Amino acid sequence: MSDTVFQSCTPSEMTRDAFVARFADIYEHSAWIAEQAYDQGMDPTLDRVEALHQRMARILLDADRQSQLDLINAHPDLAGKAAVAGELTAASTAEQAGAGISECTPDEFSRFTALNNAYKDKFGFPFIMAVKGSNRHQILGAFEERIHNTPEVEFSRALEEINKIARFRLDEI
Repeated sequence: MSDTVFQSCTPSEMTRDAFVARFADIYEHSAWIAEQAYDQGMDPTLDRVEALHQRMARILLDADRQSQLDLINAHPDLAGKAAVAGELTAASTAEQAGAGISECTPDEFSRFTALNNAYKDKFGFPFIMAVKGSNRHQILGAFEERIHNTPEVEFSRALEEINKIARFRLDEI
């Protein structure tokens, strides 16, 4: 992940509406991060992926706990019902397909379902993992490892993973 400029837009030259429309789903169903990023003031340094990502990541980490939890809960289950029914955002669909989740065997889907349910029962929010560069076996392994963490560790980990997902999405623009 190098510090490159955006290929398809120049954030510092965008109107607020255009910026929010372009960057609203960098954080799953959470346009408020793009809105705050723009409202903090735009300048040419934010035409670099790393600089904009740092700003957006800081907004998430500085948000109140309820806003953070709402964002965590906006994420779909990995290999969950929404994925099977084709109801994910385009970015989530591509990310899960890229990790081979769409190729799960029935037994693997059963494991994902059981782990999704156990994880949500324990932590009160979905398992979050930036799956780009991983395969379904690595994801299941991470699931099985992280389910033993404390709620506070997993909450922090979810925010960390969400910021990784955001960086991957920004790199695609």
